[in-house]
Amino acid sequence: MFFSIDPSDEVPIYEQLVRQVKLAVADGTLVGGQMVPSVRQLAADLAINPNTIARAYTQLQADLVLEPLRGRGLTVRRDAVSRCTKARNTIVGDALCRVLDDAIAGGMSADDIREQFESELAKRVSNNGASS
Repeated sequence: MFFSIDPSDEVPIYEQLVRQVKLAVADGTLVGGQMVPSVRQLAADLAINPNTIARAYTQLQADLVLEPLRGRGLTVRRDAVSRCTKARNTIVGDALCRVLDDAIAGGMSADDIREQFESELAKRVSNNGASS
């Protein structure tokens, strides 16, 4: 799978995984009906404790992102995209708020923040081949 976990991040590993699954559903990387790796397989792939994966999967089921298929494992719910898109917007909005709070606390003006943001956005858009 395509998940990247940072053990040094202040966000618990299971929450990082929950976020990344939701982002993958929101952007279409994971689609409704698609099976997700088993707890054991993903734990081995990411070199993290299976209990951590199980906790993330349990949360994703509670959040109506994943659903069990009897005897087969877990699949992405077909109706999960709108929930995951809302979650993505919340995740990104929260991250932007933290960055803005740090910039303001660091003495940056609104114009400085805007200029920095636009510069960084332009770099990322050109690096990813995306268009506005």
